[in-house]
Amino acid sequence: MIAVPLGRPQRHAVVASPAYFKQHGKPRVPTDLARYPCVRTRLPNGAVFRWHFEKRGETVQIEVTGPITLDEASLARVAVLEGLGIGYFLEQDVRDDIEARRLVRVLDDWTPPIADLCLYYPGRRNPSAALKAFIALARELGRKKKGHEAG
Repeated sequence: MIAVPLGRPQRHAVVASPAYFKQHGKPRVPTDLARYPCVRTRLPNGAVFRWHFEKRGETVQIEVTGPITLDEASLARVAVLEGLGIGYFLEQDVRDDIEARRLVRVLDDWTPPIADLCLYYPGRRNPSAALKAFIALARELGRKKKGHEAG
């Protein structure tokens, strides 16, 4: 199999508003989240998303509790911005809020990069013209994203 990376590595971010942390304090380790109201996310299959953490080979999955459960990340972001609880997002979805100090990140050392999203295809077969074109596009977009990050 051949793998073509699609985009840059991603991470999760655990965040809340500065006012929220001023009132409630900050969790120091993932298990502390049991004492904090969190904004939960429901998956398309109806299950509540469990927050994943990892540090020095230790992996922890936490099913948080909180005042609200949403099925849309953009709504969850608004709820966290409004101070309803701590949220767990892809970093790219809250990066601007962190940089503008609308949100404060915690447990950063527990959210390492996630493995790259890749396009996998068999290396021993002759791919169709459509697949060859798609692979070329994926490689080109991957190069542009990496160049954009460096600049």
